[in-house]
Amino acid sequence: MGNWLIRNATIVTMDDGRRVLTDTDLLIEGNEIKSLHPSGTGPSELPEDRVIDGSGLVAIPGFVNSHTHCAMTLLRGYADDMPLMPWLQERIWPVEMKLSEEDVYWGTLLGIAEMIRAGVTCFNDMYHYFEAAARAAIDAGMRAVVSGVLLAFLPDADERLDRAIEFARDWKERGDGLVVTMLGPHAPYTVPDHFLQRVVEGAKSAEVGIHIHVSETAGEVADSQRDFGQTPVERLDRLGVLDATPVAAAHCVHLSDGDIETLAAKRVGICHCPGSNMKLASGAAPIPKLLAADAVVGIGTDGPASNNNLDMMEEVRLSALLHKLQSGDPTAVPAWRALEMGTRGSARALGIGDRVGQIKPGMKADIALIDFRRPHLFPRHDVISHLVYAARAGDVHTVFINGRPVMLNRELQTLDEPRIFREVTDRLERLT
Repeated sequence: MGNWLIRNATIVTMDDGRRVLTDTDLLIEGNEIKSLHPSGTGPSELPEDRVIDGSGLVAIPGFVNSHTHCAMTLLRGYADDMPLMPWLQERIWPVEMKLSEEDVYWGTLLGIAEMIRAGVTCFNDMYHYFEAAARAAIDAGMRAVVSGVLLAFLPDADERLDRAIEFARDWKERGDGLVVTMLGPHAPYTVPDHFLQRVVEGAKSAEVGIHIHVSETAGEVADSQRDFGQTPVERLDRLGVLDATPVAAAHCVHLSDGDIETLAAKRVGICHCPGSNMKLASGAAPIPKLLAADAVVGIGTDGPASNNNLDMMEEVRLSALLHKLQSGDPTAVPAWRALEMGTRGSARALGIGDRVGQIKPGMKADIALIDFRRPHLFPRHDVISHLVYAARAGDVHTVFINGRPVMLNRELQTLDEPRIFREVTDRLERLT
């Protein structure tokens, strides 16, 4: 893997002091950040091909996509402008029943290529053929939290759960620690109580967390209150789901004040997906209230069939803008908070905040370098403001994951994009 030196860059640390360091050298040793030094005072013995001139570049912790269904790249644009339940039941689920393991592998690689180009260094995935997604992540050198989607209405649901538990136990920390595993019950409305209790027991036995959709639509909440006399959050709490460590709860759009208090107290990771929620007209999550309650809040894209991209820069920007509009308060989610949610907050939501989400010695070297030598990023009055309100995915210059360069000067190092395009194209006629 070797060592790398990024010289004379601006470093957005996302540490406790929210420090932004200028004219700084960043040393990567193995898979970790070794040190930060004022420019020119760090090590100088590295070979020239291991030194990156960071002049004009801004280093940030790689974005962490806290909720997605990566292989749904295969269905990007296939079913748009529909409400959630018809979208799922009439368009998405029927096609997904045709998927093969290799379909998921190549669809995941396509999503990984897109995410790396947008500065994403980790994604939290819930989908079919979870082994294929994990294999794709390892082959690409991408950090991934992987859970297989569990839908109790499928005829082989029990067998899928057994396989998911075995996968969670056997695959966690594979690929030099790149792969983390969870169990992925789809949602309270697709998984009955007895099945959720089996998931809780399986998570405990495998010592993994749980990834689940929660309170995405008003209809879901109303149905839960009618059928169970509880909100989805109250029901999951009763069943012990929220006691798993960690719990990544996607969407959390329609929450009562009691739900917010519970999620904050249980340290549940909220995976905010503003783009998908807006497109499906699901609503706007009460993020300012969650932040005020000291909840753990991250950001995700959701799947590329409902977003329709995996661009975390766009989601961070939407997270800052949406809640200003919704609340009428321009300070509701300031730029630094939105960027924190998309990096450090997402890492905490997935239970990996001890290894990624900050640039400081001892953390894994998951870093994105953003090229600020662009008209729309000049003059540089406020780096954080520019990252949130002005930067674009195309500004990402170089990406390191676990100390390994997966993109150098906009050239992917671990993926063959033309082959990925061919493989995906060959699968589309059969699927759609």
